[in-house]
Amino acid sequence: MVERTSKSVLRPVPARLFPRSRQEASATDSLRSMPDSPLHADSTPQSDPADLDRVNTHERSELETAPWRDDRRTTAWRDSPQAAPRPLTRAVKAVIPAAGLATRFLPATKAVPKELLPVVDRPVLQYIVEEAAAAGIRDILLVTGRGKTSMVDHFDRRPDLEAKLAAKGDSERLEAVRRPSELAEVFACRQGEPLGLGHAVAVGASHVGNEPFVVLLGDEFMDENDPLLPAMLDLQEAKGGIVLALIEVGPEEVSRYGIASVQAAAGVPEALAAERPIVQVTGLVEKPKPSEAPSNLAVVGRYVLPAEIFDAVRRTPPGAGGEIQLTDAMALLLAEGMPVHGVVFRGVRYDTGTPAGYLEAVVELACKRSDVGPSFRQWLVDFVDTKLRG
Repeated sequence: MVERTSKSVLRPVPARLFPRSRQEASATDSLRSMPDSPLHADSTPQSDPADLDRVNTHERSELETAPWRDDRRTTAWRDSPQAAPRPLTRAVKAVIPAAGLATRFLPATKAVPKELLPVVDRPVLQYIVEEAAAAGIRDILLVTGRGKTSMVDHFDRRPDLEAKLAAKGDSERLEAVRRPSELAEVFACRQGEPLGLGHAVAVGASHVGNEPFVVLLGDEFMDENDPLLPAMLDLQEAKGGIVLALIEVGPEEVSRYGIASVQAAAGVPEALAAERPIVQVTGLVEKPKPSEAPSNLAVVGRYVLPAEIFDAVRRTPPGAGGEIQLTDAMALLLAEGMPVHGVVFRGVRYDTGTPAGYLEAVVELACKRSDVGPSFRQWLVDFVDTKLRG
């Protein structure tokens, strides 16, 4: 559940506290007050004590009672080959898993979410939301954890700060402060405990509904001048199923990624095939040894997924470390006949998931800036010449 705090931002509220939405509750209560209504108090069945007990046991067994474990979600594509397939639709929502502890960045991330660490003067998370918004995604769910409410606050309005900037005539900073709240409609929900990427994605099931959606990992983003997401959305709309972002890595790096085994993709529209290399994925191997890697194509943090992934997560047992892995759930759908395609990305990708990668992103983007770039580049050249080479 989420609670609205402004025009564009919603704060997290534990779902178990609100079995009905407030709109549903208001409408239902109005009907209850009508004597001839079938929902009048005298004619309303009493709650089953067993149902109440199931609500009270939510904390005792989150994995068994979580809303994404809804067996009513359709799996007709798998269970009934004769059933007519749903028409393909374009993904318009995104889920950003951002509940991790970011231990690599401690102690900085003890109080500040890693996703809000600044890359020059914008946090990593804003770059990611901007990437989604530029691709037409204007409905974004942040899957957060304890101590991370400031991520939601960043996309809220600050009337007090805006008023001060307006009074000073500082229109440039005023526009920069307002921009996050204008990018998209941002929602948030809590992942009670870190149980793996698959579990984090599945927490968003009730928000996503029964349509395809995008997953954007919260520690990487693509160069805005060479976007990847539009091609992935176009491919998913044309072919359905799962679409993955793939990059080419060296043998020394394959053990850090999920690696895809691939073959030539058939039936891809020519316009899409001409834009970027597209392959059909035939298998997924999580962090293989270099000698066992089926290819050099690594899966990175951009996915377009069908709603069937939620049922697959429900059926996926915990893997390494007791976590439910998204890769395992996708592999399950692949084995059951779900089409999986990959878009090979050869552009600039900023990986801020490690301190070294984060610093590289800061330096590279600072050098590209028209305001701070010239002086920073000169300082950097002088620093390298005098301090590192000297």
